[in-house]
Amino acid sequence: MEAVSVSKSLVQATFGVHAAAYVTSVVHAKGASLGRLVDLVQPQKDWRALDIATAAGHTALAFAPHVAHVTASDITDEMLVEAEKFAATKSVTNITFAKADAEALPYADASFDLVTCRIAPHHFPNVAAFVTEAVRVLKPGGTFALVDNISPDSTSTPGFPIAELQAAAIAYNDFERLRDPSHARCLGTAEWIGLIGAAGLLVEHAERLPKDMEFQPWSQRLGSSAETIAVLRSMLSNATAALQAFLKPREIDGQLWFTLDEVIVVAKKDG
Repeated sequence: MEAVSVSKSLVQATFGVHAAAYVTSVVHAKGASLGRLVDLVQPQKDWRALDIATAAGHTALAFAPHVAHVTASDITDEMLVEAEKFAATKSVTNITFAKADAEALPYADASFDLVTCRIAPHHFPNVAAFVTEAVRVLKPGGTFALVDNISPDSTSTPGFPIAELQAAAIAYNDFERLRDPSHARCLGTAEWIGLIGAAGLLVEHAERLPKDMEFQPWSQRLGSSAETIAVLRSMLSNATAALQAFLKPREIDGQLWFTLDEVIVVAKKDG
């Protein structure tokens, strides 16, 4: 898998400016995948966990009551500040916040029982390097738990020729990148499962979880201009049949909505 040309400094700049918004973002704070991930992982009280690209810390906070300790890492200083403040409001004491690059983790081999990463890898320039690092820091028998937005493929959007789905995946990533220039690429479900398996993990569970998005707040979250929002709206409304089948744009009470799909993958490292 080729790395995607996205500057890590651009990711830091983008999310540094908007860090506080991610504390209250409904998708990140209360998305269905958060509770589902905890249920699927079945964390144990003696585990030490690492949450990669923690952002406002919602995933780390969800796992903290169930494990011995969570290291919540992120590449963006402002995100770590907001996450630590947010954790303090919850009186959670078994989380340590640390700056770390997902593709070059500053931790020893076999350091963690659990590695999580939620709604972040589509910003990573080199997803394969991230997975390799996650596997490296996992203990034998440890669990890797991933949630991320996906692009259309035959798993999520059946009934279309492969070429049309490939074009739809490119168009979808262009759509995301216009709103957020730090967006690298969303992988498809099959690509994620193949990548995780190739890194030496055994995929125990994978599922797709849709999340309904109201267009206006989604388009405004990262400060898009009115002109950019108009282009995004046009791209959504005039998408190809395959991309429309994936994003499902529709109007509800006079507002434009669409659906993003997440994949949840839980995998184990050989013990």
